Amino acid sequence: MSAPRPAWLENWLARHRSRLSFWLHMLGIPLAVAGCLLAFWQLAQWRWDLWWRPVALIAAGYALQIIGHRHEGNDVGEWALIKRLLGRPYVAISPKYRSEQRQ
Repeated sequence: MSAPRPAWLENWLARHRSRLSFWLHMLGIPLAVAGCLLAFWQLAQWRWDLWWRPVALIAAGYALQIIGHRHEGNDVGEWALIKRLLGRPYVAISPKYRSEQRQ
């Protein structure tokens, strides 16, 4: 018997149903996080000459996630949050997956 999943994980899994989108996120999220960590490290070391490395990692990570969301047919999480705060319509779960249940 497995422990129930946290609500945030269930929400994330519901918005990432496609296998391609899931794996693009599994690559993109660590790339973006590594870029942020590298940026902080470089700032602490005053390595301004290498500014492009964290920028490239963050951009590549987000690009993979955006491609995944385009394939999935829903809005990127940050963009959906901005739309929700502005009272605009957004797509949290793609219409093609709304009637299916996650297995």
